[in-house]
This record gives sequence, structure tokens and C-alpha cells, in this order.
Amino acid sequence: MFNPRFLPLLLALAAATPALAQKPAKLKYPGNDSKQVYDAVEQPAVPKGGPAAYADYLQSHQKYPTAALRANQEGTVLVNFIVEKSGSVGEVEVKQPVAPLLDAEAIRVIKSGPKWTPARQRGQLVRQRVTVPVSFVLAPGSGETVEVPAPGSGKAAAPLPPGAVAAAPGTTSVVGTAPNGAGIIRPEKSAQPVGGNAAFFTWITANQKYPDLARKRHIQAKVPVEFTVQPDGSLTDARVIQKHGSGLDEEALRLIKTAPKWEPALYQGKPIKQKMTLPVIFQL
Repeated sequence: MFNPRFLPLLLALAAATPALAQKPAKLKYPGNDSKQVYDAVEQPAVPKGGPAAYADYLQSHQKYPTAALRANQEGTVLVNFIVEKSGSVGEVEVKQPVAPLLDAEAIRVIKSGPKWTPARQRGQLVRQRVTVPVSFVLAPGSGETVEVPAPGSGKAAAPLPPGAVAAAPGTTSVVGTAPNGAGIIRPEKSAQPVGGNAAFFTWITANQKYPDLARKRHIQAKVPVEFTVQPDGSLTDARVIQKHGSGLDEEALRLIKTAPKWEPALYQGKPIKQKMTLPVIFQL
């Protein structure tokens, strides 16, 4: 005999049966929007060659605007840009302006830079917004030249800025001094290799003797070397700023010391000596 007390239980089981027969629903993660730009990702974008090589690139390819030099403008320009999925750089803009000329140069050096390894999120390539600081720093003691009137010229001598070195009458004074007491000036024309930078680096490549130890260890590097271009164009006082070892430092110094003469820097039409820093590239 049917017992009415079991009716609610039967109805509940009947209602549950279709749901039990259905396949469990699959969870789906929302797909990445191809145009979405990420600020933070699981695997951030990095410049090809690594951050250190990118910093070397920014330093060696930066061209300090002449007008900014004369105006004593310096500072750090924060540049925003997007690293695309292809590794290219786009939508470059200044986040923290310093001065129009410095801002424009910061944008130029970023746009002309090497490609990046793009960012990844959940295993997929994505676009990422990156901020890079581009610093413009004047050499210690560098500054504007100040005229010292000749006797009897009727011109009043302008007060020299702090740290200025008094020059002979009729010449100029220089803002700032070197540690040895010598005056520091900005040349009207910087020293440069005969035939340009391309010719100089071609000579470096042709005359480079890759150290055996570095080759065995598969070491590649950019060895920054500081040297002085003398008024006669010869290169002296070479020293490695950041050592890499395995014979690379010694070979970099040998190349600079035996390199062809340069066109010297000019100040008031006369050749003067100038310190330079260039990377010697070792690449297998």
C-alpha cells in the first residue's frame, strides 16, 4: 500500500534525477583582450640583452642637446611606453617632464632602442606598460664660460659663479675645476673618430683578438673604456670602468691604445683634450 508519507521524498528524488544526469560544466577563464595593456604581469617584459646592456645603450646613445648644456639643464626624464607582443616599443611619452630639449632626446633614444622580450600572462604574450628613467647629468664642474674683459675695454667684469676659475684678462673663465685644479670647459665641438663612429667600430671589430679564455667560457660583453683624446688626436689614459675578466678588459685596453687618432675637441677654434667613454663590444 502506498504510504503518503513518502510522497515528498519521491518528488525530491524525481526533481534531482535530471540534474544528476547532466555533465559537469567546464570552468572557463576569460580570454586576454588582444589590445589590453597590463601594468603588472606574471612575467614582465625585459630589454634584449638584459637591463645592464639596456642601461649601457641609453648612456652610449644619448646625445646631450647643446642648448640644454649651455643652459645647465639636467635631470631624470621618466618615459612611459608600451612593449608590444612583437617586442617593439610604441606609444612613447614623457611621464615626468624636465625640460623640452631633454624630454625630446629621452623619447628619441627610447624609440631608437633595441627590441624587448615581451611580457607574458598565463603563458600568453601580452602588451605591457613600462616606465624607464633617462638621466641627463652634467659633468662635475662643467658650466658656462664667463668673459673676463681686457684692461681698458671699459667693460665691467661680471661676477664669477661659485667655483669659477679666474682666467687671464681678455680670455674666458670656466665654471668649476677638476680635482687637480684645472678648469673644466665644454668644447664647442666634441672629439670624434676620423670617419665617424661607424668607421671606428669597424676598425675595432677588424682588429679585435677575442681572448681564448672568454671564448672557451662563451662570455660576451660590452667593456666600457674611458680615455682622453689629446689635442693631437692621440688616445691616452685608457682605463676600464667596469671589469669583466677572462682577458676582455686587457684586450679592450689594447684596442683603444692602438686605435687610430681622432679628430680632437675644439674650443674657441683651438684643439683641446677631452675625456670620452666608449664600449668595446665582444660578441661571439
